[in-house]
Amino acid sequence: MPIEIKELHISIAVNGQPGVAGQTTPLVDAQGVGGADREALVAECVEQVLQILRNKGER
Repeated sequence: MPIEIKELHISIAVNGQPGVAGQTTPLVDAQGVGGADREALVAECVEQVLQILRNKGER
């Protein structure tokens, strides 16, 4: 028997300084991760997502 969701409540808590809409992220974040480290992190994330998608496609 399917369940129908008629209403969904989402709440979030935002901490930090208010920013301007459309503001870009800095090249170095609060932990000091710069361009090369960030690119390596993004590349690793992309690879893991692609692997998950490949695994789902094999089912």
